[in-house]
This record gives sequence, structure tokens and C-alpha cells, in this order.
Amino acid sequence: MTPLGRLLLRQIAAQGPLSVAEYMATCLLHPEHGYYTTHDPLGGTGDFITAPEISQVFGELIGLCLAQAWLDRGAPSPFVLAELGPGRGTLMADALRATRDVPGFHAAMQVHLVELSPVLRAAQADRLAGFAPRWHDSVADLPDLPLFLIANEFLDALPVRQFLRDGAAWRERVIGMRDDTLAFGLTDPTQPAALTPRLANTRDGDMVETCAPAVALAQHVGGRITAQGGVALFIDYGSAQSLGDTFQAVHHHRKVPPLHLPGQCDLTAHVAFAPLAEAAECAATLTDQGAFLERLGSGPRHGALARGKTEAQIETLIAAHRRLTHPTEMGQLFKVLALFCDNGPAPAGTKA
Repeated sequence: MTPLGRLLLRQIAAQGPLSVAEYMATCLLHPEHGYYTTHDPLGGTGDFITAPEISQVFGELIGLCLAQAWLDRGAPSPFVLAELGPGRGTLMADALRATRDVPGFHAAMQVHLVELSPVLRAAQADRLAGFAPRWHDSVADLPDLPLFLIANEFLDALPVRQFLRDGAAWRERVIGMRDDTLAFGLTDPTQPAALTPRLANTRDGDMVETCAPAVALAQHVGGRITAQGGVALFIDYGSAQSLGDTFQAVHHHRKVPPLHLPGQCDLTAHVAFAPLAEAAECAATLTDQGAFLERLGSGPRHGALARGKTEAQIETLIAAHRRLTHPTEMGQLFKVLALFCDNGPAPAGTKA
């Protein structure tokens, strides 16, 4: 049992079971033993690899997409170019390199990063040293300016609650203890008003996940964009609606039981995008990542990078393009939710 696991057992013994959301939040963000507090989770030595680490083209195309959206909205100056959960700063660095020749874009932008991990903040500071980034603990701390925002694999780490349908009621999945180990259990049946609409499209025994922090975030960002202008791109794995148990843990690139090694594993759940689009109360589109990247020119850009390269390097580029766009890999599972206001068209790539 990990040090955090022992702390959780003592807490449960004293206060009772934890919701899945409480468990996720503690495991990821505990100030001493939390996963993001103590780990650099990315890359071959971490627990997972995100799209910006797979290919520079991913960040380049997102940067150009936002630059075009900025131009489409009259090139406001100044504006906030923000990223939520920027990892090592790879996506933002690629986006900034790709947009350096867009007239006025860099002169008008202020780079802001929302990041809680001290380990990752240090990596971001090194990668983005030439752009004077500013860090925040919350999106609410961003300046009141037109907002052009990127959030890649950010929503999936926000804490979810899980509910198992039981007739016309729901039992919440919780985490307690059995034989001095962490174990899943269920509460008595309840009838949360927020889940009443899901009775129409679920069956007895179905599991539904809710993510209040993601809904609140979408509402806040949508309100900011409506008031100040701008565009937000949320890129993550998931579907329009939640259905089924998607709570998972990854340790050294392998899936492990979610209650395994608390504080030592990455914990995520699939994103339900429809509730976020509804909460944002602004214009929204939902697009498969593969279609989005292909419309922006992922194939030709990878082809251009392949010119003059060795056979091995070309094979690596082909594999990267396939991994990002092919339906059986990341292309269909990952979605792009674009939020925007009515003073400009939908962001490039988000509509056929």
C-alpha cells in the first residue's frame, strides 16, 4: 500500500466512504503524495504519451487554427492565448512556432498557462522561456480579454462521480475499505434531480458518470467567450453522452485497477461532451479528432516533414499521422469540442 493509500484508509475509517470524485481529486492533487504533485507523467519514462508528444504537427495545426480564428474575429489586441494543463509545454511551443509569421499575432498575444503541478510548471518555463508565460491555478484567474484557449487531455482528469441505475433510482459508486484494503461499494438508492433525464436513455444496471467541474468550466469559458470574444478548443477522448464505467488508471503505460497504488497512477475518465456544450451557452461544434486534423492539412504537413528524411524517419512520421487520425487509433475516440461566439465563423477544421 502506498503512503497515500494508508492515509485514505485512515480517512475512510474515520469519516466513511469516498465518492469516486473525492478519490480522484485526492490521488491526483494531494499536496504531498498526489500524482501530479510528484510526477512528470509524460513520455517514455512517464505513464502516457499525449498527441503533442507524438507529432509536432498536432500543435502546429492547433496554433494555426486559433490564429485563423483570431483573424476571423478582427485580430483583437491584446488577447489571451491560454492552455489548460500544458504538460511540458510542447503543444504551446509548436503552436507558437507555427504562428510566428501570422502578422500581428505574437505582438497582440499574452501567453497564460493554467497548471497546478510544480514539476510540469518547471518544464513549461524551460520550453517557453522566450514567450514570458504567466501561470495560474484556475481558469477564473485569466485576464478579462478576448480568449483563445486550448485544453488537450485536460477534461479527462477532472473528477467524476459514478451512478448505477437501480430501477427508477440510482446508487452512487463509492470507495470504502474491506479487509484493510480499498474497495468499491454502492450507496442506498437515491433520485438525484440531475440524473432524471438519463432515465429515458438508460436501462437498469447501466452506469452513468457526471463531472461537475467540467460542466462548471465549460459554463465559465462559454461566458467569457460570449462577453469578451474568442474561441476554445477542448480535445479529449469521450463521446456525446456518458454511458458505462470509463474510470481507469494507467501506470507505466499499462492499465491497472483504479484502486491500485493510490497517488502513483494517472486516473482519468471519458469525457461527456454534450453536457459541456449545453452548459457553455454559446455556439459549439463537436468533431472527431481525425477529421479535424485532416481538414487542417495533417497529411500534407507530415508529407512535407518527410522530404529528405531517412526511411526510418519517414516510417515514424507515417506512424504518427496514422496514430493521430486513423479511426481505429486516436482519430475517432478523441473529439474536438469548439466553443465560439457569433462574431466569427466556426474554427477551421471543425466543420466539413
